[in-house]
Amino acid sequence: MKNLFYLLLSIVLFSCNSKEKKDLTQKIDNTQPEEIHTDLYGSWVGDFIVLERDTTRPESEMYSNKINIVIKKITASEVLGQSVVAGNSRPLKGKVTTEGNTVHFVLNEPGDDKYDGVFDFEIKNDTLLVGTWTANNTKKEVRKRKFELYKKAFKYDPKVMLPEEGMYIDYQNPKEEQVTESESDNPEDAKEEETYMTTVYREASESIFKINSSTKKLKESDVKNLKKLDLEILRNTIFARHGLTFKTKTVRQFFDDVEWYIPVSDNVNNELTEVEKENVVLLKRFEKYAEDNYDSFGR
Repeated sequence: MKNLFYLLLSIVLFSCNSKEKKDLTQKIDNTQPEEIHTDLYGSWVGDFIVLERDTTRPESEMYSNKINIVIKKITASEVLGQSVVAGNSRPLKGKVTTEGNTVHFVLNEPGDDKYDGVFDFEIKNDTLLVGTWTANNTKKEVRKRKFELYKKAFKYDPKVMLPEEGMYIDYQNPKEEQVTESESDNPEDAKEEETYMTTVYREASESIFKINSSTKKLKESDVKNLKKLDLEILRNTIFARHGLTFKTKTVRQFFDDVEWYIPVSDNVNNELTEVEKENVVLLKRFEKYAEDNYDSFGR
């Protein structure tokens, strides 16, 4: 009987020890590395400018695009983030080192996309992010870019509008047009006529400053007389307010210089309000049949 008692006691003690060891192992496994430099988390936004380009080829990539480098997590062993630029949203992963008031990062995009590369940058005094990006593909047209970024939080605001300063001209899609001019006031004097080709561009009207396609449900009467470019800009302003990173140069040329615009995602469809969704459908329908006026403008 005594032997049976000791046997049962041993089983109970063994079970308790096993449970304690298991609980301890789980606690160790669940311990996360300590996060550091958390004040640097968030979006760092600015211009992504060409530093090295293959000049033997025609220029197809824009000189400057707006970029958002998002820092999500920093530990002593790993940094996680995101790069959002020119229609691409790519995860970043790498390392961090610290020297004085300067924090140095080397972050890699995954490498499975032809546009991927390596970001090498420093954040000085927690206020300015400065560095370069180098393409993984050494045969890429633009092999290196530079950037100076400032921390800027994204916030959706349906009321923000495009600034009215300057002209909204589509320089990305020029058209060649034949022009005939006469040096004589007499229209019958054909010998004095000169014919040549000139480059013309489409320009948006003031309607893009007056119509808010995020706050007002548009009617056909609001858009039926607009230029095709007006309709395109009004539609894309909806997506710009939500932080969509635009793939096409045609769209980026109108938004990259806008102060409030911050690219945060390559898909914001689920973020649109019902009014915005309905307006997008209406604007796209009218874009199919709208026309544009072309004129000459200097660069």
